[in-house]
Amino acid sequence: MQAAPPASSQSDDYGLRRGILSPMETLAQSVSTMAPTTTPAATIPLVCALAGNGTWLAYVLATVAIFLVGLCIARYARHSASPGSLYTYASMTLPAWLSATVAWSLLLAYVATGSSVIGGFYHYANLLLHDATGHIFSAVLLSLVVTGVSIWIAYRDVKISARLMLWIEAVSVSVIVIVVALVLFRHGWHLDGEELHLHGMTGSGLRLGLVLARFSFVGFESATTLGAEAHSPLKTIPRAVIQSAVLAGAFFTICAYAEVLGFHIVGQDLGTTSDQMHVLARVGGVPVLGILIDIGALVSMFAGTLACITAAARVLLRMAHDGLAHDSLGTTHARNQTPSRAVVITGIAAVLPVAVLAYRGASGLDVYGWLGSLATYGFIIAYALVCVALPRYLRQQGAFRAGTQIVPWLAAAAMALALVGNLYPVPEGPYGKLPFIYLGYLIAGLGWFALRARTRKAISPQSVEVSKP
Repeated sequence: MQAAPPASSQSDDYGLRRGILSPMETLAQSVSTMAPTTTPAATIPLVCALAGNGTWLAYVLATVAIFLVGLCIARYARHSASPGSLYTYASMTLPAWLSATVAWSLLLAYVATGSSVIGGFYHYANLLLHDATGHIFSAVLLSLVVTGVSIWIAYRDVKISARLMLWIEAVSVSVIVIVVALVLFRHGWHLDGEELHLHGMTGSGLRLGLVLARFSFVGFESATTLGAEAHSPLKTIPRAVIQSAVLAGAFFTICAYAEVLGFHIVGQDLGTTSDQMHVLARVGGVPVLGILIDIGALVSMFAGTLACITAAARVLLRMAHDGLAHDSLGTTHARNQTPSRAVVITGIAAVLPVAVLAYRGASGLDVYGWLGSLATYGFIIAYALVCVALPRYLRQQGAFRAGTQIVPWLAAAAMALALVGNLYPVPEGPYGKLPFIYLGYLIAGLGWFALRARTRKAISPQSVEVSKP
């Protein structure tokens, strides 16, 4: 099949509210999808269990890889703005079946990330509720509540969604920054020799830690789903993509260094302690901030749920316009100008696996890890294909220069290494089943694509015949 023709540099609104979001609100979409507060609380300890004193290095390398991908995405975003995000970019240059692969992968990635943070939400909600009341509540009920509220907000107004996400993340990240600053200040601003010299770190530990570290960044590009709604999208969105990669990378790296340092001070193991941020707050001399970080993680999980539903709905809207999903999902609410049906469908898709797993007794952190890892496969494939396609796109735009292909190929290679790291050594337990789940989902999506393409091809000659005089 031939590639789709290049898209216009102008943003089609698809029935959405054009130019309603400010640069900060657009940035909030990417930041909230990453849910940065959850990385110091949940992901960095997992990376430390593998990379040890090389945890900060794992995040430096992950930042470089994501920054390369961000540069590629930003090049597209300077020429095209659409709710389809990376799928739109892929459709400009790749064969139709590969652009469909990007579409289905990206949809899964956003929905599964939403599922992941819903699991994280009920974990932190029950931690706080148990401390306050001595009781825990139904994980299924908590999952349904946070998803229902997120669907309602995303259904009503994208501007309310963006502002709410912006303030939630600003406050929760600020609390962690205060704790980290206090830890570094009380240590006297001296470098930690064990971390600096990577004492005890192994090559395999760093490689596996790097795979997990990349998970902290997934969704950093989701501002591109607001192509119809961002103000001056051809300027605002590329900046948001680069800013989210750089700011998140700096935040995660500093947090990784400070957390390992804090646990060195108290002589504990960051990778095996259950209340990491409480320990860090005590090291910083302000124990009460540990509780505030838990609250921040809770609301950040909520913001992440809202951000993922917002992004997934807009990808699904664009897919419906291109025949990759049912036509009814391509409509928007007449008054709210939001992809209302797509919002409801993606919200249900996000909460359904969480509700089933929670009913079967899975912990919130297990759900967070399982479904977050599943989402990673979708993101890696989408990132890699878009990066590979960039040189051809630049030729179409007359912007190709000698050496232009270096960054895209480096970015694609980084994603390929990430994929290999996810698959080998073969993960144990449920993690070993995730590649097959992703592959089965992708086969089903491409099968639907082939069926729709064949149906349209069969109908097309009849339409032409009817139109003849």
